[in-house]
Amino acid sequence: MKGKIIFLGLCVLFTSQIMSAQNKNAPQSIISTTAVIRKYYTQDELKGMQKGELLELYIERIRVLVKTLPYIALATKPGLTMYDLGIPMDNDKKKLQDGQTEATNNFLENTMEYQKRFVPYADTENLIAAILFYESTVKSLHLFNEYK
Repeated sequence: MKGKIIFLGLCVLFTSQIMSAQNKNAPQSIISTTAVIRKYYTQDELKGMQKGELLELYIERIRVLVKTLPYIALATKPGLTMYDLGIPMDNDKKKLQDGQTEATNNFLENTMEYQKRFVPYADTENLIAAILFYESTVKSLHLFNEYK
């Protein structure tokens, strides 16, 4: 019985290592697949929410914009990779992209901490206006191709 448990444990360990190794070699998205807004709101819907809910929406929109706007010259939709755009990836470009992803994540972590501590002091009306502004900015990315 112990042998079967040990064997099963080793199989799980090796399988997870193989999966992890494969993910490191997979092409990385230019715009994170998590850079999406789940739902857009109207001003009336936002006015009916508590400040805590508004703060979460505000932070979500900042996250989407930070993960999207710097890359719109390359892509406007999450999930596209350099490979999809025909950009050859070598080790230097991979390191650059990995470094950029890490820098973005560090920036977001610091920004989110700041937002969670200071934005609760904002007026609710300003918070609602900011959410609507950020949403309109994200929506305008759908018009990006018209400028080409």
